[in-house]
Amino acid sequence: MTAAAPEGSTGTTAGDAPGLDTMLAELAEGERRWGATSLAERGALLSRVHAAVCAEAENWVRVASRIKLLPDDSPLVGEEWLSGPYALLNSLDALTRTLRTIASGHGPLDGAKFGRAPGGRVSVPVLPLTVRDRLLMNGFSAEVWMPPRVHADTVRRRAGLGALHPERTSGIGLVLGAGNITSIAPLDVLYELVAHNRVVVLKLNPVLGELEPVFRRALAPLVDHGVLRIVTGGGDVGGYLAHHPDVAHVHITGALATHDVVAFGPGEEGRAHKAAGTPLLDKPMTSELGGVSPVIVVPGTWSAADLRYQAEHVATQRLHNSGHNCIASQVVVVSGDWPQREAFLGHLRDALRTAPDRPAWYPGSTDRMADAARSHPGAEWQGAEGSRLLVEIGGDRSPADVETTEYFAPVLGVLTLPGLGSEFLDRAVERANRDLFGTLGANIVIDPATMKRLGRSFDRAVAELRYGTVAVNAWTALGFLTATAPWGAFPGHTVTEAGSGIGVVHNALLIDAPERTVVRGPFRPFPRSVAGGELALFPKPPWFVTARSAALTGRRLTLLAQRPSWARMAAVFAAAFRA
Repeated sequence: MTAAAPEGSTGTTAGDAPGLDTMLAELAEGERRWGATSLAERGALLSRVHAAVCAEAENWVRVASRIKLLPDDSPLVGEEWLSGPYALLNSLDALTRTLRTIASGHGPLDGAKFGRAPGGRVSVPVLPLTVRDRLLMNGFSAEVWMPPRVHADTVRRRAGLGALHPERTSGIGLVLGAGNITSIAPLDVLYELVAHNRVVVLKLNPVLGELEPVFRRALAPLVDHGVLRIVTGGGDVGGYLAHHPDVAHVHITGALATHDVVAFGPGEEGRAHKAAGTPLLDKPMTSELGGVSPVIVVPGTWSAADLRYQAEHVATQRLHNSGHNCIASQVVVVSGDWPQREAFLGHLRDALRTAPDRPAWYPGSTDRMADAARSHPGAEWQGAEGSRLLVEIGGDRSPADVETTEYFAPVLGVLTLPGLGSEFLDRAVERANRDLFGTLGANIVIDPATMKRLGRSFDRAVAELRYGTVAVNAWTALGFLTATAPWGAFPGHTVTEAGSGIGVVHNALLIDAPERTVVRGPFRPFPRSVAGGELALFPKPPWFVTARSAALTGRRLTLLAQRPSWARMAAVFAAAFRA
């Protein structure tokens, strides 16, 4: 450990092994302390973390914006408020409520009104749950679908995970943090501590290394309690810790290639170990690894305003965070028989071209876009100085590179398939399941009249999508932001075939072994939503890249999460309706 490193953290290399070993020894003592920390004490500790995050929120967003090359006055700074301190504050609130509920002798799902989903599934409502949810997210909902034939009593009884037996600790967990969304690493830390009773060494991604002092201060109560240590450094540090005998579990958020290096080793030798199914890592591993997410546009009869709005919606799903999101939509699936196809694609081109300019800041992004352009000679460059790429691909059975390669950059494919109504939808679902890499999230855009006409066939199509989060008239990123919703790939992946990852995170109700989260939103923003028969009072969402008041709304939402009040709620609405 370097002498200049602040307490609880280190800027180091694997050559500083004695310092890392000392840190792990401290965490071993912290594990004993964590096992003796009651649920009430854990809730109080999370409340102290909440206060520390509040104190650090402004600086957090300032540093994150600097990393991502965003000017201070850009509306896109709103992304850093919402996906940074706001997301963490919401999770801290929800986890604290869950711990207090269990400490009082009740279960997190006691009193919940379970529903039924296709295929004999139990569904658990996770949004809205509070008055604040109902006001802030009016018109949006989310529910967790359990696997088929899991009984409601089983779901209710098992909810709570590690918090049901806080004295049964699970050793030291290594969290290998993400390099794109700034709340991911601290959210993963919380889940390890609360859901699995594991103390944590957090290894930050070097891309977000400048945030280390921010996280050290924001998470100081956990560091001081001896249950968290934070390190920076390169892959050698992560590798040393992952294979250290004192580390019991590894969780990684990142690319499949990085996961495989940790599990199997680098280079040709690592590929040989993967092919043989013989990982070098001799401990359990969970992960969230991204993929190629579809947005299925179900043909209907839309107004010009609908076409423009949904084009901005789809563009947002690709351009948010400059496309550097594991859940960014990469393939738009449209019907070749839809009379409004060309009008929609025209609006989509306009949305890509006119969305606020921003650099592709994540390392390697420019090279990946160039690779995409070479793989698709007919691709169209959009935006200032060709900063975005639109690729139209055919509907034949041979999948294109844009379907099989997660570009992690502003590259958007358009896949055209034949059919209308349920015929098109079924074909799109089949293609997404069969040919698109990954199972993290899928989106469906459908107008209310068409959804009503399709009826049960639409519900069956949602059930057929093998994705960890499915969003209907919303973006699956809302599932990420919903603290009570599980977040992760569709179940069934293994270390050898990791796909979009293994296990879930967030999940503040601590639901055991969920299958997926289904998010629903309004097809139109207010007031057109009400005029169209939807009981939704939500304006243009602040996460839209075209939302002019996004920065102000994100900041005010974070202030509301810090200390709720009716005055702060009104301030949020005043900003949001200026979008």
